[in-house]
Amino acid sequence: MQFGGFFDPARLQEQIADLAQQSAAPDLWNNPEDARAILRRKAALERELNEFNSIEQEYNNLNDLYTIAPDDTDVLNAIEKLAQKSEAAKYITLFNNPADNNNAFIFIQAGAGGTEAQDWAQMLTRMYSRWAERHDFAVEVVEEHAGDTAGIKSITMRIVGERAYGWLRNEIGVHRLVRISPFNANGKRQTSFASVDVWPDVDDSIQIDINEKDLRIDTYRSSGAGGQHVNKTDSAVRITHIPTGIVVTCQNERSQFQNKDMAMKILRSRLYELEMEKRAAEEDAAKAAQKKIEWGSQIRNYVLYPYQLVKDVRTGTENTDSDAVLDGDLDNFMLDLLKRG
Repeated sequence: MQFGGFFDPARLQEQIADLAQQSAAPDLWNNPEDARAILRRKAALERELNEFNSIEQEYNNLNDLYTIAPDDTDVLNAIEKLAQKSEAAKYITLFNNPADNNNAFIFIQAGAGGTEAQDWAQMLTRMYSRWAERHDFAVEVVEEHAGDTAGIKSITMRIVGERAYGWLRNEIGVHRLVRISPFNANGKRQTSFASVDVWPDVDDSIQIDINEKDLRIDTYRSSGAGGQHVNKTDSAVRITHIPTGIVVTCQNERSQFQNKDMAMKILRSRLYELEMEKRAAEEDAAKAAQKKIEWGSQIRNYVLYPYQLVKDVRTGTENTDSDAVLDGDLDNFMLDLLKRG
């Protein structure tokens, strides 16, 4: 079976062999950070190769079944699913960030503009949730602040699935919407802005040291939805990392312990992302700082009127079916950014 695209099995096997040799070196753990990086990379490449081998085996099995029963509905459906899986697998090698295989946290915040911007933030929340469903990823709401009249002021979600962070990491930035306002009786065209930020859900394979003395932990009563228990006890948790000033909160879990655990996950992710930015800056390759949530700073435009067009400012990638994009059809935008490196 030929995958084409970016996959070269021979080269992948050579890389794994080279990393296996490095990991067997007697002085490997003289530098623990480098050692962990080598082992993480080797494990990631092995997962990639195993995935392709699994698809190859599935292809051979289905080929045999199709020869026997070419009109069988189950066989034809399985072939269609395999075709979709193999198409997505072509791009696995684009996920080369150390945390690309991790789950992700995504934070969406409405820009200035009141109800219009808050409604747009909610539309983006639905868009990413629908995108996650297309990939069979789970979506967990960590914290949400409702809008004054409609929509949301901000939301933090956890996206759970293979390579969730790898897919989402280039979504960071300002997203601009142009449409006829549903909140304006005169039917005027309205421009709204919302920002998106993304962090990897850092697991135990990535070392992040947090000193308990550097933390200030506050508890308070949740103000959001969540049932009688959540709203009547001081179960919400706010953690401040004093050295960096990073503040994380969680209020959607049932107990204070669960909220603290989730807040610590987010803090570790934020600290990891901060460390990656510092390293990138040292190498003179830091990603641009996120701009103000306003005109001229957007990374993607979503135009619903007077025509339909979604266009990424960075790559020029376009889709004239705005409704499909807002329903989660984002892969082409994401892949073009991953290909760019």
